Amino acid sequence: MIEQFKIGDDFQKFGKNGFDTVVGSFGEVNKGFQAIAAEWTDYSKKAFEDSTNAFEQLIGAKSVEQAVEIQSKYVKKAYEAHIAELTKLGEMYAGLMQSAFRTHVR
Repeated sequence: MIEQFKIGDDFQKFGKNGFDTVVGSFGEVNKGFQAIAAEWTDYSKKAFEDSTNAFEQLIGAKSVEQAVEIQSKYVKKAYEAHIAELTKLGEMYAGLMQSAFRTHVR
C-alpha cells in the first residue's frame, strides 16, 4: 500500500514539474513576442518618419535632378534599414526559440 502512495506522489511530482515547465516556456515566449512587437513598432514609426521627411524634401525640390537625388538617398536608406531590421528580428526570433527550448528542456 505504501508503494502505491509513493508511485502516486512520484506521478504528481512529475505532472507538476511538467506543468511548471510548460508555464515557464509560455512565459518566455510571451516576453519574446512582446519584445518583437515593440521592436517592430519602433521600426514602423521610424520608417514612417523617414518617408514623411523624404516626401517633404521632394515637395521642396528645385529641380528634377534634386528630386531624383532625394528619392535615391531615401530608397537606399530605407532598403538598408529594412534589411537591418529583418536581420535583427530574425535574431530575436531565433533567441526566442532557443530560450523557449531551454526552458522546456529543463
